[in-house]
Amino acid sequence: MTTGTDEPAERFEEHRGHLKAVAHRMLGSLTEAEDAVQETWLRLSSADTGDVRNLGGWLTTVTGRVCLDLLRSRAARREEPMDDTFVPDPVLRPLGRTDPEQEALRADSVGLALLVVLETLEPAERVAFVLHDLFAVPFDTVAPIVERSPAAARQLASRARRRVREATPSADPDPRRQRRALEAFLAASRAGDFEALLGVLDPDVVLRADSGVLARGAAASKLVRGARPVAENAFVFRHYAHLARFVLVNGAVGLVTVSEGRPLSVTAATVADDRITGLYILADPERLARLELPESTG
Repeated sequence: MTTGTDEPAERFEEHRGHLKAVAHRMLGSLTEAEDAVQETWLRLSSADTGDVRNLGGWLTTVTGRVCLDLLRSRAARREEPMDDTFVPDPVLRPLGRTDPEQEALRADSVGLALLVVLETLEPAERVAFVLHDLFAVPFDTVAPIVERSPAAARQLASRARRRVREATPSADPDPRRQRRALEAFLAASRAGDFEALLGVLDPDVVLRADSGVLARGAAASKLVRGARPVAENAFVFRHYAHLARFVLVNGAVGLVTVSEGRPLSVTAATVADDRITGLYILADPERLARLELPESTG
């Protein structure tokens, strides 16, 4: 099929959800993902695509290049390594409901734990891994995007895959067990039951709380390891537990805390053997204000 010049906007809109999903995996930022998709549209509108037979593939390639440029620019600006407390932008939706406009973004959702690990990869590694491993783009197509040979692109993805496998905690994919663990966590928090909190946390649990750049200056963002220290931190905020509601966070059961229609935090969790092994909390007011909250929560 050729694209020609007829109805380019409509043709682009057919792929927008997929392109946003690709860009979000690569960038970890919903705002930057939107910018990358918009840049892809601008390049399409000024390009001669009369001979393009696979518009979706062409657009994915362009988005990949745009994202690689953004990642390289981000790395060049960063004077210090990525903060250990950084939590990428989450994608929220209600439990048990489907929003067709966002389905492409949610399809094959990757958890915040994986997005955190992706932030540690080199730009070309991240692009190669996301395109090939998450979206099945062949290495012959990935290679020119990352400016490598197909064999070198394969090595980039392999190296990234190994780092992802080593750093991403194991997680139970069953949403019922995810919710059961979080229900126990909330119940213990609301009741002020410290021992019950310890019981639902894995001994090696890790808490990553991102409260924003300004708050980091006051040491509000934190990385905490171990059941007792994590329980102590959760215990401090038990008075907000009654405001927490269940949602899907990047496809897994999580929590959003809302007061007077304003989100205070979003919490994602990894659960294994009925215990919480990781907690990822976004409490950055500026980034929370840009999130699309589900109309209702479970």
